[in-house]
Parts: sequence; structure tokens; C-alpha cells
Amino acid sequence: MPLKIEKAKLIGFCSGVRRALDLVEKAAREHGGLETLGAIVHNQPVLDRLADIGVSVAGSPDEIKGKLVATSAHGLNPQVEEELRARNIAIIDTTCPFVHRAQVAARRLAKADFFVIVYGDADHPEVRGVLGWAGSNSLATRDEGAVSSLKPLPCRLGILSQTTQVPAHFSEFARGIIRHALGKDSELRIVDTICHDIRERQAEALRLAGRAELMLVIGGHKSANTGHLAQLCSEITETHLIETAAEIQASWLKGKGQVGVASGASTAEETIDEVVRRLELIA
Repeated sequence: MPLKIEKAKLIGFCSGVRRALDLVEKAAREHGGLETLGAIVHNQPVLDRLADIGVSVAGSPDEIKGKLVATSAHGLNPQVEEELRARNIAIIDTTCPFVHRAQVAARRLAKADFFVIVYGDADHPEVRGVLGWAGSNSLATRDEGAVSSLKPLPCRLGILSQTTQVPAHFSEFARGIIRHALGKDSELRIVDTICHDIRERQAEALRLAGRAELMLVIGGHKSANTGHLAQLCSEITETHLIETAAEIQASWLKGKGQVGVASGASTAEETIDEVVRRLELIA
């Protein structure tokens, strides 16, 4: 029986990544190269392609050599932005609009004297940036116990999410905080900052996983949104997260009649096409 390969309807770059790449590629052509502060996206094939047109990555502000730098799509901590401007380094802001919305939400909550809780991975650059906008009266965690253990529990709690988290997980986290805060004269404000594209991409991938005997989720191994996508699909069917077609193992396809293909938000169409061609060749 021939192998059926079905791609998710929402696949490839999201609008935020596409915008960021367009800005960086344009600047690199105009200036004969460009530095980015951190990886613009967590996808190695994309970074390799950018390197071919003169885009290099500075791991920290101290590593920036020139007077022009692009942010990553994950956004920038305001303290770092101030440091760059003090050094007369011009900034090309490629921050995803949804990440910017989360930054604004964090700043507004902080100004209204709310203790800001960011549901997300504390070490992720997006979350570090959002925490910078929230100020010192803030916390990033995916463990509601970390909030309930605060002594004393802040009276005003503002809750938002890293843009690429799973909506159902964020909802459960927020419900847990509400349970802890009830009866303690607390005021809570919850802001839904999960990206619409990510929400739709997860829902579409889950529908596809329900039909497939094997799911391949294509994206960076360090990409948060790709990791969440693979995690969700793995709860339904056999799933493998791959960054390139070279990672596909023929043994995965034995006895499989239908394979679903989904991708993270920073995966190029060329990489997806290479994966499909590799599947067709193995089959």
C-alpha cells in the first residue's frame, strides 16, 4: 500500500517570523552584512541561510562589534535596549507583534502594582525579555506551586503567558493560581497572550495526528513552539521532532500507511519540501 503523506494546512513560517526575516535580509543586503543579538529564530537551517548573506549572531551585547544590530523575533529586555542606545548602537526591532503585546501587558500590569506571573520557560529569551518589562516584582514559572509558596502571597496578581505555550496548559495553570488566591483578599488579572497562529497550528496538528499513524514535526530542537507541537502530537500517535530531512529513519515508516507532517513557526518551506521528498524516496 502506497504511503500517504499529509501536510498540516498551517505550516511553514508564521507572520511574525516572516516579518523578522524580511527585515534582517533587507538590512543585510543594504549594509553588506548584519549582526543579530541572539539567534533571530531557533532554527538552524534558517540561521545557516542567513549566514550565507552575511548575518552573524552576537551572543551578548558585549560581542556586538558594529554600530547596528537586529533584535531576535523573541524581543529584547528594556535594560539591554538602554545599554545598546548608550553605546550609540542602532537597533532594528524584529520583535514579533504577539511578543510585543505580551511585553506591553507585562508593563501595564507592573505599573498597576500587580505582581506579574509569566507562565513559561524562565530561560527562554522571550520570557526573559517580558520579565524585563515587568520589572523586579515578577516571576516566570510553569509550576503553580512556585506561586503558592510565595510568602506572603501578593494581594494583586497579574498572569500572562509565553506566546508559544499550550492554551489548555495555561488555563489549568491560571485555575490553580485562582484556587490558591481565593479567600486571601486577592485581586487577579489574567491576560491571554498566546499567539493566535500558535493556537491554530496546535489545533490543526492535533487533528492531523488523529488521522496519522506517524507524525513528523519539523523545527528547531531548541524551538519552544516546535517542542510543544511535538509533545501534543505524541499524546495521540507516534511522533518524531526533526530539524532536517537527514534525521528521518526508514524504520519509522515500517508498517505505516499514513504520515502527517507539521512544522514549527520558524521552519522554512524548503525544509518541509525536503522532508516530503525524503519520505517519498524511502517509501
